[in-house]
Amino acid sequence: MKKIILSFIVFIGSAVAIELGVVPDNVILSDKSGGKIDGVAWNSNMLKGKVHILFYVDPDERNLNEPLSQALKKRHFDRKKYASVAIINLAATWLPNVILEAKLKSKQKEFPDTIYVKDKKKVLVSRWNLEDNNSDILIFDKQGKLIYKKFGKLSEKEIVSVLELIEKNL
Repeated sequence: MKKIILSFIVFIGSAVAIELGVVPDNVILSDKSGGKIDGVAWNSNMLKGKVHILFYVDPDERNLNEPLSQALKKRHFDRKKYASVAIINLAATWLPNVILEAKLKSKQKEFPDTIYVKDKKKVLVSRWNLEDNNSDILIFDKQGKLIYKKFGKLSEKEIVSVLELIEKNL
């Protein structure tokens, strides 16, 4: 009986997992579930019209993919064709939200073209089956389809591949 229940849970989890080549289920972060730093709701339908890179980050793992962030900053991709989103998994850390929000405002100054979003309830972990307590990288094409995903630290080779993939899809 335990195996049947476990199989069912795995099946349900994989049924909602974000898949390559597919536009993921729409997710809205607002009010108690989170939203943009300025208090406005964030809607995943915004991931259309440009190539988007999305960082979904546990604050305790914020530096894990810093080499990718710096490589993207150096590339100066055309902001009319490319956008970046950083969603911070506030529920994944013991750090107080007040401190994290101050850090996010500082990051916003360093990366003014990036949209910073708060996920206070691990919404994307449950809705898109993203990896919790990690640094997840997702890339979406102009139609909003997922074209790349990686959970964890990218190697130098993977960073080069990510940059090439973005360039190719602009």
